[in-house]
Amino acid sequence: MITVTVTDITTETASVKRFSLRRSNGAPFASYAAGAHVDVTGPGGITRQYSLCGPPHRTDSYQIAVKREDCSRGGSAALHDQVAVGDELTISEPRNLFALAPEADTHVLVAAGIGITPLLSMAYQLSTDGVPYRLHYFASRREQAAFVRVLEDEGFASSVEFHFGIDRSEQPDVLESILAGAEPGAHVYSCGPKEFMQRVVEVATRSLPDDQVHIEHFQPLEPTTHEGGEFEVELDTGEVFAIPSGRSIVEVLGDAGIDVDTSCREGICGTCVLTVLDGVPDHRDNCLTRKEKESGDQIATCVSRAKTARLVLEL
Repeated sequence: MITVTVTDITTETASVKRFSLRRSNGAPFASYAAGAHVDVTGPGGITRQYSLCGPPHRTDSYQIAVKREDCSRGGSAALHDQVAVGDELTISEPRNLFALAPEADTHVLVAAGIGITPLLSMAYQLSTDGVPYRLHYFASRREQAAFVRVLEDEGFASSVEFHFGIDRSEQPDVLESILAGAEPGAHVYSCGPKEFMQRVVEVATRSLPDDQVHIEHFQPLEPTTHEGGEFEVELDTGEVFAIPSGRSIVEVLGDAGIDVDTSCREGICGTCVLTVLDGVPDHRDNCLTRKEKESGDQIATCVSRAKTARLVLEL
């Protein structure tokens, strides 16, 4: 984990604040690929994942934007209410489960609400690299949309289209108009409420292959469950553990004193992913891509189980 100091807090909307962070020791950050996120541990020790939303090439400062959730479990509320300029937080190194596809001919970015954060980082990257893209930003009202003034800047304006005040029932038709003419080599990226992303996927995959449509999750699509038949996990050390129904691989290994790095414990962030040396995983996560799941050589150990009697994992 990295200790950082909050150097600026900007109110983007009534419910969204942008936090600028610098390393407390004065050292530069590593650059990161657009779409990356970090774990942020705030007041009270609560850790949540937030997308980096600034220019990826900047190494002097990282930026995150936090929406205060009405049903906050303590993470967003603590950052909004208890953090001030000059305070210290701890963050992880950036991780990227939502990267731009280098083979894409063009990129279509579709954001809703606070889902703009990883897509803003992508817009910075694509603009800097001179790669063609189009960013579509949905929000209930203009005043509820973060970063509007940034996106209206001449550096972005020609590639950005705002969609404010569109009723949910009308969204599929608008998405159809946006995505129907997508080039065969286009890749689509979406972040926002899960229902919105499901609509994007439904429309986009009518004309594009599944692996050209990418979505970013910050909550599980389905409730997390560890139910299922018992199976065994063998580690590359030779140790074998029984994983009963109702318990995760991470929990059982933790009880044995074997710590696997975790953060969300909901199959979203990818922190707990281990390599599968043998056996077939029963994937229940939202962090691995479809291709990664099909390859069967990785598993999110906080939620996923096994289709075979034994999995062999590399720590």
